[in-house]
Amino acid sequence: MKQIISLVVFVCSYFLNAQPMNAAYEKLTKEEINLIKAKSAQTPMRVLLTTSSADTKVLQSISKDIDPKDPMIKLLADRMFATVQDEKSKGVGIAAPQIGINRNAFWVQRFDKDGQPFEFYINPKITWYSSILRYGREGCLSIPEEFGKVHRSLAIQLNYFDLEGNQFEEIIEGFTAVIFQHEYDHLIGKLFTDRVLEQESSTYKNAEEVNEVYYQTK
Repeated sequence: MKQIISLVVFVCSYFLNAQPMNAAYEKLTKEEINLIKAKSAQTPMRVLLTTSSADTKVLQSISKDIDPKDPMIKLLADRMFATVQDEKSKGVGIAAPQIGINRNAFWVQRFDKDGQPFEFYINPKITWYSSILRYGREGCLSIPEEFGKVHRSLAIQLNYFDLEGNQFEEIIEGFTAVIFQHEYDHLIGKLFTDRVLEQESSTYKNAEEVNEVYYQTK
């Protein structure tokens, strides 16, 4: 019975959180379009920093969904990619709020795939977090020269659109799941430093003390 209840809760949670295909999206503003079109597709954008109060206000704001079919998304994606690949701001992921666009989109490097490619995600929604956590060091392009250790779920379930407007659902694990959670936090106005402070009041137990945990090496 408990398994059936859990399944029902999971299914309901999925359908409540999944992004409907016919959602009503708020159009990009003139200011957002002008910022995206200000330079060529290969030109990096300025990364917002917490050292600026104006930048911090944007970084702490909740972002909005964007129409996956909007023709402006391709240029936005290209400019964000140029930014995360630029030596001045090179990283393993970047979210739209970090370049001044409070929209739900980000790039993530997929260390769990052959070739470790960067992939672009539109309107991503994390619909499930594993209770087993990973504790690791994090930094952020928007918080220069500051690092901290954060507890993140070892696995997540993600619902998203790709650049062709197709919708997908995926289970992601390991370090790549950590990157997704870090970038997703940017979309809801959270920084890794906020998570560090929040987790100071939480208690954690080593998983090996609860379950026998092993990795198969071959």
